[in-house]
Amino acid sequence: MKACVFFLYLLALSVHYKPVFAATFQMPPTPGDTVIIQYPDGVALTKAQQNETLLDVARRFLLGQTEIVRLNPDLDRWLVRKGEVVRLPNKRILPDTPHNGITLNLPEFRMYVYPPDQPGTVLSFAHGVGRQDWKTPLGQTKVTKKVKDPYWYPPESIRREHAAMGDPLPAVVPPGPNNPLGAYALHLALPGEYRIHGTDIDKIYGIGMQITHGCVRMYPENIAQLYRVIPVGTPVYIVKQPIKVGWLDNVLYIEAHPDLEGEDIGSSERYSIALALIQKANNGEMPDFDQRALNDALSKLDGNPQPLYERLPPLDNPLENVTAESQLLPVKTEAKTPTRAKPATQPSVKIPAPKPPAAKRTASPSGYYRGDL
Repeated sequence: MKACVFFLYLLALSVHYKPVFAATFQMPPTPGDTVIIQYPDGVALTKAQQNETLLDVARRFLLGQTEIVRLNPDLDRWLVRKGEVVRLPNKRILPDTPHNGITLNLPEFRMYVYPPDQPGTVLSFAHGVGRQDWKTPLGQTKVTKKVKDPYWYPPESIRREHAAMGDPLPAVVPPGPNNPLGAYALHLALPGEYRIHGTDIDKIYGIGMQITHGCVRMYPENIAQLYRVIPVGTPVYIVKQPIKVGWLDNVLYIEAHPDLEGEDIGSSERYSIALALIQKANNGEMPDFDQRALNDALSKLDGNPQPLYERLPPLDNPLENVTAESQLLPVKTEAKTPTRAKPATQPSVKIPAPKPPAAKRTASPSGYYRGDL
């Protein structure tokens, strides 16, 4: 029966999962939830209509190359045969930053945009970042200038690098299909001419990789959309959060990505960071979570959010059934709190008291939002 349902589901893929300019999400209805879903009807899949590469699929759905390769470890990056099923991302956990402006999470090769004129909407775009010897800087900055059809003035260091490889660059590259900045550029308030920009036709398959000289590179369709919705002065948060946790409908999820090239923190430290984030998300108390799910997420590092723990939903109104007579009697002011909760795949466990009002954001592990620089 399951095989039959799965087959029918695959037949409908071409209808449900057509490419779009950007992954568009709605913020969860429950305050404090930070897991967003693109395709609410289930796991996102597509089927190859012809022999192609995973890069072709990524380009069609405006995904990053690293992102789609991680999700499909059993497929050949360079040959997806006609009829083979390719997995697409669906759920994502928002980075631990303010929900306004632009957030760039470097290990994820993805940005999250909160359009000022679309409250409750989140746009998400794949992007490339600086390679190991030309790192994209971390911290809070802002968009200082927007330029359409930019000229590129290659820095002397980049000109020397290209000359050494037998590919000399001119002093000025005019607008056009071979301009590495693409058709649009957003300048950032950082020393060194850092920008969020498009790409030229030769580097379009480098989106979602650690490949630039420090700037943030996007697909042509995506940078055009970002250019339209983001005004000058928009805050930009550049963070390094390979591990994220978040709630959705009283279920706690974890999402894990590999570190950037040359920055492997090791499995032990990765595990410690994950535990700290889980405890922080659960009001400072460590829940009895699904250990197997955590180990699976930290070993695969495929960016697919895994459910770890399910808590009891809060009572809507614990006093709604109190009668008028009972209100005349002395009552205790301390309400009983639930003592049993159901983990995602384990027996019931003890949970903490109901969640108090959100406290002011404090410093968190390195790479996580710390406020203004």
